[in-house]
Amino acid sequence: MKKLAVMFVIAVLVPSLALAWLAVRSLRDQQFIMERQQTLLYQGVADAVARAVQERISEEQSHFVTAVESLLQTEDVSLLASSFDQQIRTNWALAQIGFTVTLGGQLLSPSPMSSPDAQLFCAANSGFLANREPAEVYFNNFSPKLQSVAQMPQPPVPDFSQKTASKERNVLPQQQQQGWAAQQQQPPLSIQNEQQLSRFAPSETEFRQLIGTDTEGMIARFLDNKLNLLVWHRPQRASNLVFGAQIDLTQLTKDLQAVVQLNPTLQNEICIALLNDAAKPVALSKADFSANWKRPFVATEIGEELPHWEVTAYLLNPDQLSQAARTANLTLGLLILVLVSSIGVGGWLIVGDVNRQVALARQKTDFVSNVSHELKTPLTSIRMFSELLAEGRVSEPAKQKSYLNIISAEASRLTRLINNVLDFARMERGEKKYHLQNCDFAEVVREACLTFRPHLEANGFVFRCNLPEAPVNLMADRDALAQVIVNLLSNAEKYSNGEKQIEMELTIGNGADRYCELRVCDHGSGVPRGCEEKIFEQFFRAHDSLSSGTQGSGLGLTLARQIARAHGGELSYWPRDGGGSCFILRLPMLA
Repeated sequence: MKKLAVMFVIAVLVPSLALAWLAVRSLRDQQFIMERQQTLLYQGVADAVARAVQERISEEQSHFVTAVESLLQTEDVSLLASSFDQQIRTNWALAQIGFTVTLGGQLLSPSPMSSPDAQLFCAANSGFLANREPAEVYFNNFSPKLQSVAQMPQPPVPDFSQKTASKERNVLPQQQQQGWAAQQQQPPLSIQNEQQLSRFAPSETEFRQLIGTDTEGMIARFLDNKLNLLVWHRPQRASNLVFGAQIDLTQLTKDLQAVVQLNPTLQNEICIALLNDAAKPVALSKADFSANWKRPFVATEIGEELPHWEVTAYLLNPDQLSQAARTANLTLGLLILVLVSSIGVGGWLIVGDVNRQVALARQKTDFVSNVSHELKTPLTSIRMFSELLAEGRVSEPAKQKSYLNIISAEASRLTRLINNVLDFARMERGEKKYHLQNCDFAEVVREACLTFRPHLEANGFVFRCNLPEAPVNLMADRDALAQVIVNLLSNAEKYSNGEKQIEMELTIGNGADRYCELRVCDHGSGVPRGCEEKIFEQFFRAHDSLSSGTQGSGLGLTLARQIARAHGGELSYWPRDGGGSCFILRLPMLA
């Protein structure tokens, strides 16, 4: 099989890749060079306008800070905190609503009864500003690096500052990806059916955690699919207060109109548009221009100051380049890509499948050998000691009892092996059935311990079992869980490596989700590095050799994990401190 895979790679895949490379090189004609240059030029224009918008917003941020500091010099802090809404709207043109909030979360201004706008603002933002609830926000703090609240002297709070998944962009630039490929000296790739994601993702956080130790910043959040911009400042003379304002987007877009301008040499080639989060133009370089706003030639996202707002460029004459040549190149490029990808993926799948089949065949061979040995050993012991007892060769009661115990232990071992093989076969065929009922897992563990303890102690093991006094109620199959426990104890016994100590402990978790954990730990040889997950694969054994002297078929842990997952739980392995293994069975409890 390996020879077949090597021949496939040499005879098919390598020549195909060589032909694909030559075909791709043929696409680099003059038409592509012109298109690349045009794309880079217009992308640079869009980037420059986006930077100008960012600078304008940064200037307005500075104007707000200046306005707050000026008010603090002329007004009493406590009076300003309660009347800040009215004061900031008088002194800063972009203010729609002003607010004051303490670091403890008390909203001092505006009063919900002062105006309808204030009432709407408080209803939408009071929970977030008061640190009662986190929110998905885009933020840009202008002072040094954002500090975690966990570093400050206050009670620990949950970490909500995790980036959520990026949102889809409102526009799909026709040439942006192609321009990136051009900069990398690679042939153009079509993105006609490809969805792009925004480079800026919101963070779910609380207001107090967001501001950290910073003194000023800007927050953007969406409420009912409507963008809200909040600018804030924490002055040094009143460090316990945060003064902020919600920006009037209508006034802001009027101010940004002056920024969206073009060099006169490009006015007959493209139109620059500033699109809002709904992909609607709020500012144009050419007043009477109209287009499919979601399909610009190139586009640049503004940033976290105006999330989902983009500066876009549209061709006034989209057919100025040869559409026929571009379509031909695109078709040929896609065809090459599909063919090469199909060959590559097919070759990779074939090689991977060959390797898996070879490994599986080897494991099955070892499994047959191990099972044959495992069946023969207990049968030999049972037959030998039963014949001794049947022929009356043993007259001492103590020896008779010892031989009977050996027969019983070997019979149990044989039963476990046969049950594991049969259960594995049922699971492989999808015929395994579980009889779920309300049961006390602590009682199931206790019964399994009582059953297995005599065998362990007879072999010199120190077995400690710690169980809670309260019942641990589960919806489970008692027999299946008992089989898992016995398999784990048997595994701990096999790999004790002379250190005959086994600990079992059942605990109840303290998290919001009710669960229990059963830990079975030994002091043995442990699991070799790199095999921590492989030990749960079918037929796999860390010491897979009859000469290793370790009993087993390679199915016990596989069955145990499958049973655990069938009950909505999980079985995992952790190395024990000081050497040995620790297997953790986690199961959900009844509410």
